[in-house]
Amino acid sequence: MVKTESRRYSCGLEAALEVIGGKWKVLILWPLHLGPHRFGELRRKIPGISEKMLIQHLKEMEADGIVTRKDYKEVPPRVDYALTTFGRSLCEALAPLCDWGQAHVERIEACTREHEAKRLKLTG
Repeated sequence: MVKTESRRYSCGLEAALEVIGGKWKVLILWPLHLGPHRFGELRRKIPGISEKMLIQHLKEMEADGIVTRKDYKEVPPRVDYALTTFGRSLCEALAPLCDWGQAHVERIEACTREHEAKRLKLTG
């Protein structure tokens, strides 16, 4: 989200989406709601995310006040990421969305398969 100029949002949802926008930020937040994690732990818990993307999003989330980064200044390097109070409040807001997704996962997967089959048939 990190902005250089002031911005007015038309609604709260727009502001919230600015903070969690994209595919990865919510997936980074979710393991952190259980407690602090090291970089490698986060990377293992988020299949498909590149190291570059994880680093970039963690920096943005730190700048947005969602996560904290604690560097223990050890060799080998040890850094923990944890949610701030602000970040925990965001996870609380996302919990109902997670519940909705879990309740409807079969339907969502079926729709995705149907859409993909139609797309393949058209290009096929």
